Amino acid sequence: MSDLFSILRKVVSQKRGFFSLLFLGFFYGAALLAPWLTPYEVTDQDLKRTYHPPTRLIWKDWNLHVQRYRLVDRSAAQYEPMEGEGIPIRWFEKKPSGRTFFGIAVERRLFTVDPEERIFLLGSDSVGRDVFSRLVYGSRVSLWIGILGVTLSMIPGYWIGSFAGYWGGKIDHLLMRICEMLMVIPGLYLLLALRSALGTRFPSDQMFLLIVCLMSLIGWSSYARVFRGLALSLRERAFVLASQGLGQSTWKIIRIHFFPNMLSYAIVAGTMGIPGFILGEAALSFLGVGIQEPQASWGLMLSQAQDMKIFMLNFWWLLTPGLAIFIVVILFNILGDLLRDLVDPQFRMTGKPTS
Repeated sequence: MSDLFSILRKVVSQKRGFFSLLFLGFFYGAALLAPWLTPYEVTDQDLKRTYHPPTRLIWKDWNLHVQRYRLVDRSAAQYEPMEGEGIPIRWFEKKPSGRTFFGIAVERRLFTVDPEERIFLLGSDSVGRDVFSRLVYGSRVSLWIGILGVTLSMIPGYWIGSFAGYWGGKIDHLLMRICEMLMVIPGLYLLLALRSALGTRFPSDQMFLLIVCLMSLIGWSSYARVFRGLALSLRERAFVLASQGLGQSTWKIIRIHFFPNMLSYAIVAGTMGIPGFILGEAALSFLGVGIQEPQASWGLMLSQAQDMKIFMLNFWWLLTPGLAIFIVVILFNILGDLLRDLVDPQFRMTGKPTS
């Protein structure tokens, strides 16, 4: 644990590490507080305001107001602002909402407007749903699927790789051949095949877990091979040989002596692996076999922006989920590169081993 805090302090001391953690914390904090931050639910529609552009905020009478718009051309979804007319923003309005990840009911929202009006910070989609609300709610799926996927992949990868490297022989040969069989299968096509075989009508929560399990089923093999290589090196170290001489069990040796020496790699590999799961979920949802309506994820929102009308009429706000995916993936890659640079001496185990 002390090594973990030491690595964290080193990351924060670096400018790129500090800002990466800061912005990632912002994204994950917004995902947790989605019922409080968003003015609408993901399913709230307003068919009178389809493809509404982002509403402008104006300062008036010592309060923020939302600019009112008038629909000029319904066929082209063309709106123009009504000069001098604004809608006051209501802060901390009491209104039933969803629930947080911890099951706590949220009865207030940070901001909203009169029920007869609308506030679209990032515009609306083809059925008048607020893109900002769907973007924040969708981050719950797109962001947490990365952490859950890496965790579920890392756990079997660690144990299988460690046992294979420690025992060696036929067990090592069998386990590594299984890993190689999984690694040569194209991941995306396997996910599409399994998802199609299991059907396309799942509730959103079951779909979320299904995608995590399918992606973890593929991802653990690559971690297992690296952990196996580390275990091959560690099993010849003096502290492991001493533990064997004292009669400690294989389970205890792997749990107590291997884990601290593999923690540095696990942190780096996990950080670098999260973007892959985020992109995998986005690809599945984009292709229509991931998260289903009426729920939201960044990939599903991008799939709904494929209409040529969106590009012809410049509805750029519908592409914001793609920008969010790009930013988060870049932040994780920057953080992963920094962690690799910081823990590389420990990863090579040139220093004193921890036991």
